[in-house]
Amino acid sequence: MATSAAASAVSFARPAVKATNVNSVSFSPLRKDNVAFRLQKAPLRSAVSCAAKKETVDKVCDIVKSQLALADDAEVSGASKFTDLGADSLDTVEIVMGLEEAFGISVEESSAQTIATVEDAANLIDGLVGAK
Repeated sequence: MATSAAASAVSFARPAVKATNVNSVSFSPLRKDNVAFRLQKAPLRSAVSCAAKKETVDKVCDIVKSQLALADDAEVSGASKFTDLGADSLDTVEIVMGLEEAFGISVEESSAQTIATVEDAANLIDGLVGAK
């Protein structure tokens, strides 16, 4: 059985066979060492984990505050969810439009639907700006 480094390793050992005569074969009871499963965490190769730049997160926070008409002392961070800040779907669209204008980028609709937090928006922006 071939395994790759990314897959979990599974191995099976045969139970001990004891032949007493030709007509009878008995198996010893399954023991813990007869069947072994070794699970290892596999690295997520398809996941992209790039933390957005602090400047990008700060600028996105400012844009979100202005789009939602939040007070200057309102606490908005990278982990802030738009829904927790009182944004509905129309507000989220307006936030994305404001981000497109501020950063000079174009966000596809499918990407815009995945934005739920300030950090999500900042990561997307850094990815699009880096791709330019």
